[in-house]
Amino acid sequence: MSFVLRNLQGVVPLRRAKLRREVETLRQILGIQRFDLGLICVDNQRIQHINKTYRHKDTPTDVLSFPFYEDLKAGELPSQLDRDECNLGDIFLGVEYLLRQCNEEGWDFHSALTVVTAHGICHLLGYRHETEEEWKQMFQKESFILHEFNKRTGCHLEPLTKEYNSEK
Repeated sequence: MSFVLRNLQGVVPLRRAKLRREVETLRQILGIQRFDLGLICVDNQRIQHINKTYRHKDTPTDVLSFPFYEDLKAGELPSQLDRDECNLGDIFLGVEYLLRQCNEEGWDFHSALTVVTAHGICHLLGYRHETEEEWKQMFQKESFILHEFNKRTGCHLEPLTKEYNSEK
């Protein structure tokens, strides 16, 4: 199955080949190579429009996920029945917002891209953070994914969010 990376913004320079390799590593760790996945990089204006339209929050953000399987339980992989159901969904990365966040926090932008992509994939796989309990479950999954990613790549990535925030 395929992974599609689209860059629909021209504000932030991206290392697309590096991001593609890192997402493929994340897909291997999660065992989701047989599922289609879309990753779309957008600017503040577009991510704010999407956030306002679908979440009623009129502000830019770093990542929005649109799962194909909306009722998937956290930790379960979809059991696809036919070719049309091999799609996990789409992740929109607000790269302009993320770059500003990285500059403010002193984070490496390309590392943060990988971390928020892992976060977005968790959402496609049924993980949520509406409650503190859901957040803890998702944080554990992200931590596991990034730990495995670090072992394979020699990186030192960790989740960006270290505590539950009911505002997110």
